[in-house]
Amino acid sequence: MSGYPIGRRGFIAAGAALVATPGFAAAPTPHVRRLSPALDRIIAPDSTIETIATGIRWAEGPLWVPGTGLLFSDPPANLMRLWTRNGGVTPFLSPSGAAGTDPKLVREPGSNGLALAHDGALLIANSGGRSIDRFDLKTRRRRVLVDRFEGARFNSPNDLHVARSGAIYFTDPPYGFADGDTSPLKEAKQNGVYMWSPGGKVALIDGTLTRPNGVALSPDQRRLYVSVSDETAPRIMVYDLDARGTPTAARVWLDAAPLRTGDAPGLPDGMKVARNGILFCSVPGGMMVLSPQAEPLGLIVSGKAIANCAFGEDGATLFMTASDRVLRLRLRGGNGA
Repeated sequence: MSGYPIGRRGFIAAGAALVATPGFAAAPTPHVRRLSPALDRIIAPDSTIETIATGIRWAEGPLWVPGTGLLFSDPPANLMRLWTRNGGVTPFLSPSGAAGTDPKLVREPGSNGLALAHDGALLIANSGGRSIDRFDLKTRRRRVLVDRFEGARFNSPNDLHVARSGAIYFTDPPYGFADGDTSPLKEAKQNGVYMWSPGGKVALIDGTLTRPNGVALSPDQRRLYVSVSDETAPRIMVYDLDARGTPTAARVWLDAAPLRTGDAPGLPDGMKVARNGILFCSVPGGMMVLSPQAEPLGLIVSGKAIANCAFGEDGATLFMTASDRVLRLRLRGGNGA
């Protein structure tokens, strides 16, 4: 049951936009579909989408690092890459996750989601290593922050978000395992959403979701959004948080099932929240731009699943990891984070 008005007319328009976009499988030229006039305040009508990287096995976890460039993961290739305007794409970290894993058991040995700690260190959702890691960008030293809950190893940490308090919210689906929930490597009973505190304590936020995936906080830190990549019930959850960052209530914020029309690729996956509260969320069909009340404003279409996104450069650029490529889209000033 949704706690916010989703806007039935808006969702009918969004679904119609997917149906009206011919040939997703043919990978049309990436473009933006306007679902509301309000989108013009976020993305200029004449904006174009640039492809800045190709030839990636599965692009994930984009992160803009000031003074460095755009980092992004390739989990199945166990490689993290760097993009800069002048240098293009170059390898940055290999292995990005765990070395020496058995491909019969682990299908995504590399890093997935990335974030910056408040001191500038790189935080890595290490899918293959089954941990949240800290990587010093200056010394290139790496250490594990947390790799288990109540004695059981995590499955394959997927995405993460750092709160102002320094706490790290992260998701732990079984996507890194070749056999998912039936993998002999699986130790945790749940596919969980967790919060790690700077003192080292880890708490289970929600252990009931089948496929927790993307995670993000609202600008006021009072809401936690979590996408659920469940083919039978694709949705985005929202959790009300107290002053300690723990949930007091949970509800469906976005039911993505109506968007699974035609051959629309993808499921709810990564997301980012701009400083003005606008959300950019992976959904079936692409990356959707939504108001804080879950009203659909626009849809960014690439013809392939868009796994995640990041704000970068001067805060007015949206980078998106879209299957085997990375896309770049300019936003109007003040809409980034």
